[in-house]
Amino acid sequence: MDPVRVCLEIFAGTCAGTWLLSLLTREYSWTDRIWSVVPLAYLWVFAAASDGDPRVTLMAVLVTLWGARLTFNFARKGGYAPGGEDYRWGILRRRLKPWQFQVFNLLFISIYQNIVIWVMTLPVLTVYRHPGPLTGWDWLLATLFVLALAGETLADQQQWNFQQWKKTLRTTGRTPATGFLQTGLFRYSRHPNFFFEQAQWWLFYGFAVAATGAVLHWTLAGPILVTLLFAGSTVFTESISLTRYPDYADYRRRTSRIIPLPPRLRPQHAG
Repeated sequence: MDPVRVCLEIFAGTCAGTWLLSLLTREYSWTDRIWSVVPLAYLWVFAAASDGDPRVTLMAVLVTLWGARLTFNFARKGGYAPGGEDYRWGILRRRLKPWQFQVFNLLFISIYQNIVIWVMTLPVLTVYRHPGPLTGWDWLLATLFVLALAGETLADQQQWNFQQWKKTLRTTGRTPATGFLQTGLFRYSRHPNFFFEQAQWWLFYGFAVAATGAVLHWTLAGPILVTLLFAGSTVFTESISLTRYPDYADYRRRTSRIIPLPPRLRPQHAG
């Protein structure tokens, strides 16, 4: 079995499938719905083709843990339910002309995002081509990957608890004091879940370094594309938050965007 050919077939199928489903249902989160599933298929295709190479198998197990966590979090927010579209696509549709959004849907949502999903898993191709036993570096990378996974799980849980608290408060007719989370991990980063997500894919690339002993490979494109995608997503998300919450601008001034850092003190004004 040629794992690259099989993965290319999966890639082509997911691009076509997510685009056609978006046209049929008029919902545009189909790529979001397969985001946590397709990488598992790519990794286990390589694991099956590697005849049990321990490093490839370890990478497949780690991505399976990543996918299980993301699938659970996406499901409990209603992402797989009818109408469970990412709210940002609705906002973007209102900002663009219908034909402009359909071009965006085809080229960015259905094709480019699936390219990112495929390319971010490609460090496994480098590892597949350089089989060998596990080393201490592999176990260190795996440990850091699991720690980043735990950090993202905590950030998502804190966000979930906050949103449930807001929902409960509003059902009683009360208005929350703030519309967005500013405590816990969100005291140190405006998007701690984004930080830990990106960290996992940079660590994933580290296995290619451990397999070859060389720092640079073309599969470095994987974590780079993930980082660029999150950079764009952060800008778009925050542009929405700024219009919804008047105090979000102050939160931006005192809180790091992605990397968790101590909050910046407010400037002292002369009396």
